[in-house]
Amino acid sequence: MDTSESTAKERDPAPEVPRRRGWRRWAMDTRPLRRPAYRRLWSSTIVTAVGSQLTAVAVPKQIYDITGSSAWVGAASLAGLVPLIVFALWGGAIADSMDRRKLLLITNSGIAVTSLLFWLQAFTGLESVAALMVLLAVQQAFWGLNAPARNASIARLVPEGELPAANALGSTVMQTGQVAGPLLAGALIPVIGLPELYLVDALALCVTVWAVYRLPSLPPLAGTAVRRAGVKEIAAGFRYISGHTVLLLSFLADIIAMVLGMPRALFPQLAAQTYAPYGEGLALGMLFAAVPIGAVLGGLFSGTFSRARRHGWMVIGAVVAWGLAITGFGLSGNLWVGVAFLAVAGVADMVSMVFRGAILLSAATDEMRGRMQGVFTVVVAGGPRLADVLHGTAGSAFGPRTAVAGGGVLVVAVMLALAAAVPALRRYRV
Repeated sequence: MDTSESTAKERDPAPEVPRRRGWRRWAMDTRPLRRPAYRRLWSSTIVTAVGSQLTAVAVPKQIYDITGSSAWVGAASLAGLVPLIVFALWGGAIADSMDRRKLLLITNSGIAVTSLLFWLQAFTGLESVAALMVLLAVQQAFWGLNAPARNASIARLVPEGELPAANALGSTVMQTGQVAGPLLAGALIPVIGLPELYLVDALALCVTVWAVYRLPSLPPLAGTAVRRAGVKEIAAGFRYISGHTVLLLSFLADIIAMVLGMPRALFPQLAAQTYAPYGEGLALGMLFAAVPIGAVLGGLFSGTFSRARRHGWMVIGAVVAWGLAITGFGLSGNLWVGVAFLAVAGVADMVSMVFRGAILLSAATDEMRGRMQGVFTVVVAGGPRLADVLHGTAGSAFGPRTAVAGGGVLVVAVMLALAAAVPALRRYRV
């Protein structure tokens, strides 16, 4: 590691563990789950991952039922994005200035109360799009405050050597939620109804609050200057990124992969045209499910890569693999071959997430981790939405398959050029 990128180590190094043999060396690395505090945080993530997807399905379904308009569904998505961005940046600064456990308790309680209000408006038959959009904005604001504190806390709960494994465990749960949550919502709505779906989420979040309550206190480390969480601190976070090249490159790697290579906006057109012989509904469902399924498989077999020490090369390789898989998907006219390429892209995305997350936690000091995670949340939330605009426009101009394949080629070319031009990411290791 370059001396300019080195940071003070707040934790003892991970103890040496026996090398796993046989099939276990391929399976998910579960060492972090031996640590009770991390296990509680991870358990709360399971509930959050599935429950949040229940609401993510219920809100657009209710808005469409009220208005009959997809435009209103899109407007609701924008209403949730803006507060998520604003409060994620602010939440990162707050997470660096107060006990992160306390912040998690406040924000998880706020999310639970919001879910309860979602249930109340649906139960009473309010049928107000404005009320739904306000509640969605409030919920996303709480989520924006919550995510930086949750992610920044991991580095205080596990040794540095276990950070990739911890990130793999958390990312696998979140990706599993993206697959299981919508399927569960689709199965439950006809049985229990839309209002009760919100109530299930609200009750499940009580488990999350209890798990967070049992975490140890996570105040700023001794010797850290007491500061207010304001615009000055947010700006200091961006200056910190600009002065630490490897952090900046980790963000740029995700932007390159997602903005240039996330083709989800073209899935409906591809399902209706290219893959129409397979059945439009089947094709659309498989296209949307393929990347999360691949990511889950990558997480289940994360033992194959989670012990790697050259984190920078792992990120570079994962982004290049993502671009190659997306290119293959764009060139494929067969649904099942295309789905296989998307699943491979999902595996690559999981590897990228694991090591980008590890870099953010290990290359930043604890007093900056909250703000780094705030920026990370904004990048993860905003990148795919920018990709929707870019790919939608390119698909209309050049055709969907050309736009997808071209985006994949750009990912590979830009990532390799960046890695060649700026060596900091290549050299980063732990």
